[in-house]
Amino acid sequence: MPADVTTAVVTDTTAYLPDELIAEHGILRVSLYVSLEGEQRPEIEISGSEYASFYERLRKSDEGATTSQPSVGDFTAVYEPLLAEGKEVVSIHLSAGISGTCESAEQARRRLLDEGKGGERVHVYDSRSGAGGQGMVVLAAAVAAGRGAGGADTLAAAERCRDALEMWFAIDTLEYLRKGGRIGAAQAWLGSALQIKPILTLGEEITPVERVRTRRRAFERMVEYARRRQAAGAEAWVVQHIQDHETARHLVEECRDIFGSEPLFVSEVGPVIGAHVGPGLIGVGGVPSSAIFGTSG
Repeated sequence: MPADVTTAVVTDTTAYLPDELIAEHGILRVSLYVSLEGEQRPEIEISGSEYASFYERLRKSDEGATTSQPSVGDFTAVYEPLLAEGKEVVSIHLSAGISGTCESAEQARRRLLDEGKGGERVHVYDSRSGAGGQGMVVLAAAVAAGRGAGGADTLAAAERCRDALEMWFAIDTLEYLRKGGRIGAAQAWLGSALQIKPILTLGEEITPVERVRTRRRAFERMVEYARRRQAAGAEAWVVQHIQDHETARHLVEECRDIFGSEPLFVSEVGPVIGAHVGPGLIGVGGVPSSAIFGTSG
């Protein structure tokens, strides 16, 4: 992070931003944890090249994987050096409706406040999203911070982006959500005898949008949602997947025609969120370019 940047942007690993964007914008990450077959690891230590192995083990596991939020100490270890440098911190995290990550961040802020270490300069923000949606909110904040915005204005940039955001994802099965207890309002679909491909969105919790019968139809619906976003004025877009690079590539091709631009990023969703939705996810979302880059973008 350049020394003249006065506001640091922190997120967690569930934003799944590509490494090059993390580096370009000086974004700092705090890791969540995933446990599978008795082995717990920080998600930040699991590289993309290990995802195939993780998801193969997940498929074969009867118990599935469990996940946990960062500790208060994980957050203070990131915040303290930034505060010591005199910076403000905007810390943007996975939806509090499905994770305690925001609460851990808030506890760290309060601890630093109580210890007189500048906790009043930490702004914790619930993205009410995850993965690509969270990533877009983080990018909006990082762009503002990179232009010299203080903490309040950087936080406001994140809020504007979140208010403009819509993101949808299709998954192969509700089974992983059921195992992990994150199923939310989609619980009502569990009794269906049909082989369905649920389409969901994420806000305060994982919310069902519709059910389709085939992966082909799920793909078509993602394309239709992209058209809807473009018609509503969104020009900045992302594509997400889990272990389905080919379908993601096809979705990028379709969206490139729809939006007339390249994606902000394309990324694979990693083990923490992947543990709860399973392999086969495909997702798309977008915001107006001004929600990321400001009126000049």
